[in-house]
Amino acid sequence: MKKYCFLTLIFWLSVASWAQNANRSETFESANDSLCMKLDSLLDNPLFETSQVGLMVYDLTADTALYCYNYRQKLRPASCMKLVTSITALDQLGPKYEYQTRLFYTGEVHGRTLVGNIYCVGGFDPMLTQDDVVTLAASIRNLGVDSIRGQIVADRSFKESLDYGEGWCWDDDNPMLIALTIGRKDNFTSTLAEEISRLGINLEGVQLMQGRKPDDAQLLEVCCHSITQVLERMMKVSDNFYAESMFYQTAASVGHHPATAVDARTVTRKLINRLGLNASNYRIADGSGLSLYNYVTVELLVTLLRHAWRTPSISKALMPSLPVAGVDGTLKSRMQKTLAQGNVRAKTGTLTGISSLAGYCTAANGHELAFAIINQGILDKTSGKAFQDRVCRVLCGEDLGDSSQKSVVSRQKPVVKKGAKATKSRQSARNARKPRGKRR
Repeated sequence: MKKYCFLTLIFWLSVASWAQNANRSETFESANDSLCMKLDSLLDNPLFETSQVGLMVYDLTADTALYCYNYRQKLRPASCMKLVTSITALDQLGPKYEYQTRLFYTGEVHGRTLVGNIYCVGGFDPMLTQDDVVTLAASIRNLGVDSIRGQIVADRSFKESLDYGEGWCWDDDNPMLIALTIGRKDNFTSTLAEEISRLGINLEGVQLMQGRKPDDAQLLEVCCHSITQVLERMMKVSDNFYAESMFYQTAASVGHHPATAVDARTVTRKLINRLGLNASNYRIADGSGLSLYNYVTVELLVTLLRHAWRTPSISKALMPSLPVAGVDGTLKSRMQKTLAQGNVRAKTGTLTGISSLAGYCTAANGHELAFAIINQGILDKTSGKAFQDRVCRVLCGEDLGDSSQKSVVSRQKPVVKKGAKATKSRQSARNARKPRGKRR
């Protein structure tokens, strides 16, 4: 009898558990159906009669795609390319990686005179400052010298000699990609010479030159900045110089000297292939997104965001660097006084005709979402940003009212429909969450 009662109890507990899980599943599907309809409605916009858009939303918690529209259409990412660069760099180099600028000397000290040369080897550190130059100069004084008879040489061989990225517009005010600068200016040797003189060291006919450090040079000092320090400015304010420096740090990990953009692309493609996509389907030109030759998909961006979210070492470094909606960085003035404020963490992108946004947010049900949006062919960038902001507000659980509830007409056909119906059944909503790759 006891055995029978026990088995009966187990049976009814199993039934209750199944019913509870079924109810949760039904609730989850219902919520997703509503989300899909709202996103469908946002795509019913005259903006897309003359422009393209790629949109993908992925539920990281449930590990499923919620919404896909033109998710494999190749589009230019603008500064969302910095997500590709940063996630690849953190994957390849790790969050403890440091940028290094090193000072060496050759020759001998006779009395209090260094008869030899000073070599500064640049590591393409975008954060190198006047204070760092002071530190480097002080290390020379610590040799116990009061004069130098030789040369001060800038070694910029860390990277290839190309000053600009592939596909950059010649008439834009772009930073020169030099491996040893102060404040992005090509004035390192003169600045170091001035600081050495300020410390009371006499420069006896010293020449300022560019060259390569010889193998027998002795190390004097190293100035370092962490990859996370570089990442913060690179992402928060979308600094292109910082992004290109990170691109070349990734390139240098291959071991070639000097490092090349080809090396960086090779590392990026290996990661893309490892994550299950075909790297040959994309065009990687630079690290900042300035190039006209970059072509990616929202699927690629979301795949990289998923990889970062699933890898604690990457997520811990990346998440604090992303602009926060209505709070800081390039999203400071966007989505204020909405449910997206303080919730959305994402990278923005803006070029002529391009507006993009990709990152993370938390849905109303507590699930973590990754999303990517690229608007291409829009001459008024504010229209693209407005669309992206509305998408984010919907993802965060906000009801936009009539604008998000109106029926979907067949003008853009953003999702699979049955017949000429304006609304979808639950089955078609499920289809909307599956990658479809429709292109317009």
